[in-house]
Amino acid sequence: MIQISPAIAIPDSEIILEFVRSSGPGGQNVNKVETTVQLRFDIKGSPSLPDAIKQRLTSLAGNRVTTEGILMVTARRFRHQARNREDALERFIHLVQRAAVPPKERRKTRPTKASKERRLQEKRRSARIKSLRRDLPEGTE
Repeated sequence: MIQISPAIAIPDSEIILEFVRSSGPGGQNVNKVETTVQLRFDIKGSPSLPDAIKQRLTSLAGNRVTTEGILMVTARRFRHQARNREDALERFIHLVQRAAVPPKERRKTRPTKASKERRLQEKRRSARIKSLRRDLPEGTE
């Protein structure tokens, strides 16, 4: 059981860990040891998450979510399978925790009377400056 927050917990059975041979450094073990970890989590089919969190998680994860709604987190930072497994789980937990926080609701604000007046004064000033740049009409030289 992975505890995301006091109210949200995801059972281990919903998370699939797959091990793949890693590209990159590894010396003599590079073609023998499967150190890369691919964590898969079915967002759409998960009964553990509320719909609002599922939607935020899908948008936060971006291109890490397949068209079927499966989140894939790949960890290959370390040479050891155990450390990559921990890394993938940490990144998954962090992503779900970010999705669990609802976005702040925007409160509409209105400009103050003084700020409107300052804006209009600046517009008048810049219009005056630009008018001085214009050529004089013919015959007024």
